[in-house]
Amino acid sequence: MDTPSTRSSQPRRVSVLGYPLDLLDNYPAWLTAHQGDGFHVVTLNAEMIMQAEKVPQLAQVIKQASFIVPDGSGVVLYLRLYGIKANRQPGIELSESLLKFAATQNPPLKVFFYGSAPGVAAQAAKNWQKRYPHLNVVGIYTGYQTQETEAELKKHIQTNQPDIIFVALGVPRQEYWIAANRHLAPQATWVGVGGSFDIWAGKKVRAPQFFLDHHLEWLYRLYQEPWRWRRMLVLPQFALRGLWHRLRVHQI
Repeated sequence: MDTPSTRSSQPRRVSVLGYPLDLLDNYPAWLTAHQGDGFHVVTLNAEMIMQAEKVPQLAQVIKQASFIVPDGSGVVLYLRLYGIKANRQPGIELSESLLKFAATQNPPLKVFFYGSAPGVAAQAAKNWQKRYPHLNVVGIYTGYQTQETEAELKKHIQTNQPDIIFVALGVPRQEYWIAANRHLAPQATWVGVGGSFDIWAGKKVRAPQFFLDHHLEWLYRLYQEPWRWRRMLVLPQFALRGLWHRLRVHQI
């Protein structure tokens, strides 16, 4: 994976309504080529941007993150307003590429799972180890921690120095937690993975390919979880903000 092209080429950093975004042809290849450099990976989408507009702490964390990928269709469509063609990189797919990479190295990289409801992270890790028997999982912790057990969790990370740390606490909690604790394993790749553990554990099903190909994954999620409708209202707000911004700003 570590080829001259992947190590030398640098992401092109652009702005989406003032929030940074890194553009690459192949996100997994670049990130694995730079394994060990230490990254906080943010998977940016329209919902996160609109939330950050109201929460300065989240805005600051996003802007200070070291690697920001276009997870949502909204940010990809926004860039098209400026004639920029970008590949969407769903966070779950990026994380799956990292898991495969970790399991196939010699020796395998150390992977850490933290988050979700009790039992979910363990089942997700178990399913991945069935798929890749050499996957080296050095830690599994539920997202429900007491002050004492979280201190133990942090000590475990610092002692074992995982290479890749997946944090499934939801936005913005996972972003805050990573930003506050990156110093525990500064060379690791830290990724906020939202609800990915639920899918890996078989608790939920990802949208069919048709929805993924047509930028409609949000619609399938709404079908699965109708209670999300209030959160989905930010999508038209983001679209209107994007169009208004394009009328006033001619390049990014």
